Amino acid sequence: MTSAMRKRGRFCQAASSPRLLEAVLRRGAEEVRRSGEMGISGGSLQTHGLPSFLPHGSCLFVWDGKYNSMKDKGESVKADPISPIRSKRKPSLLRSLCRRSAAQSFVTSEDNIVISFLHSRNFLDMADGHETDKNIEIWKIKKLIKALESARGNGTSMISLIMPPRDQVARVTKMLADEYGTASNIKSRVNRQSVLAAITSAQQRLKLYSKVPPNGLVLYTGTIVTDDGKEKKVTIDFEPFKPINVSLYLCDNKFHTEALNELLESDDKFGFIVMDGNGTLFGTLSGNTREVLHKFTVDLPKKHGRGGQSALRFARLRMEKRHNYVRKTAELATQFFINPATSQPNVAGLILAGSADFKTELSQSDMFDQRLQVKILNVVDVSYGGENGFNQAIELSAEILSNVKFIQEKKLIGKYFEEISQDTGKYVFGVDDTLKALEMGAVETLIVWENLDINRYVLKHSASGEIIIKHLNKDQEADQSNFRDPATNAELEVQEKISLLEWFANEYKRFGCTLEFVTNKSQEGSQFCRGFGGIGGILRYQLDMRSLDELSDDGEAFEDSD
Repeated sequence: MTSAMRKRGRFCQAASSPRLLEAVLRRGAEEVRRSGEMGISGGSLQTHGLPSFLPHGSCLFVWDGKYNSMKDKGESVKADPISPIRSKRKPSLLRSLCRRSAAQSFVTSEDNIVISFLHSRNFLDMADGHETDKNIEIWKIKKLIKALESARGNGTSMISLIMPPRDQVARVTKMLADEYGTASNIKSRVNRQSVLAAITSAQQRLKLYSKVPPNGLVLYTGTIVTDDGKEKKVTIDFEPFKPINVSLYLCDNKFHTEALNELLESDDKFGFIVMDGNGTLFGTLSGNTREVLHKFTVDLPKKHGRGGQSALRFARLRMEKRHNYVRKTAELATQFFINPATSQPNVAGLILAGSADFKTELSQSDMFDQRLQVKILNVVDVSYGGENGFNQAIELSAEILSNVKFIQEKKLIGKYFEEISQDTGKYVFGVDDTLKALEMGAVETLIVWENLDINRYVLKHSASGEIIIKHLNKDQEADQSNFRDPATNAELEVQEKISLLEWFANEYKRFGCTLEFVTNKSQEGSQFCRGFGGIGGILRYQLDMRSLDELSDDGEAFEDSD
């Protein structure tokens, strides 16, 4: 064994502890990247160095022999990724080791236990992370709007304050000071005190900001009346996930959330290619704004019956010019709709329009960029070319454009149902099974209904002090037996209560998965919510949840064995 490998082996000595595994993997992966050495002592695995397609490197941890000797013989090696195979050996050990690392796959052989860490969110940069974060921010805004709209207060003691990005904190602070003087003249003592308290609260919160954040600032503060008739002071301030170009200050008996609703409206940019026999137009549509990027005209020869012996030559020339026209359009489409910095499309979808077969020929052509072909949402027939055809294409595609998120949701759930129909074993549903798969790092895409009404309880046994985690819906919360130990009837004290959706939004990155919120508005979404409980996941590799349940009784029985 080389000195570099012995050094990496020391990093793995702590790897039998799930809590230390994350730090171990970070340092081990760094050592693998630095070292050019390859190899493994013992076992029958062949190693050939890291594949070039892994941008940040990867790392395999190999333990020879049984659990009690792993911490002595652990070695980190440079290795090719290993095909995912469902383990039949020590599954609870593998679960505990994978819990904090979100491993993609693990393989067992007769003498080796191998855990491969690939595509983990903790260590590799995922391309769709930004999109997932944006979807979570949208979900949080929806949840906040729902709570704010239902809140009511006495009098005009609820302040809604929105500051656009280029506003000045000093200006708003001065305005609040003037409002404080005006509110001092309110005749009703109770209302006057509530309004003054709300203005003071807003002033104190603004002192935390030296300047307005890049996307603006939203502040709601005041005294609301709870369901049981008690008054409660509330202050909410946050920076929106995208710029909010609204300036607002209102005192009312409710919070005004109209500007937040506008934030949720899609501002995705869609590309249009309007192509006919006279020329092509490239344009974009974002929200209510359309823009013509470029247009050019062509003079293509028409079909005719003349030519005599030259008829075939004329036909070839005509087809050649058509071919060159399609090629030029395809090249310009790549120029306008592919971002050169990221090499990815800069539009959410493409609409191809035209009055002849050119649009179909373009969509099926090998010259049309494959990255753009997957973005085609619709191919429409229009009566005109140019800008008139552009306007008509927008009208004909209105339904498609409004349902882009709808279509993405249908595709996602359709893929989930396809895994089930083919019985691949790469799916999971239900709260308990989904959480088990998450703990193992097996979930690639976590799918959750955006209105899932389940809370996560952290309970403490009053006698033994044991911590118990339960996931309960409204009906189960009303049953007090869920808050007592079934064996001793001892009370279980509530240490923490949080919405399961909110817990997923905060913790999903730790499990190395992407989080997708779906609605029940589509047929597939409704079926997912009613038939599968509104929670499930697409797995990275095949798992037999029933066999894992049978083995879970063994728990960590072997962890203390010598």
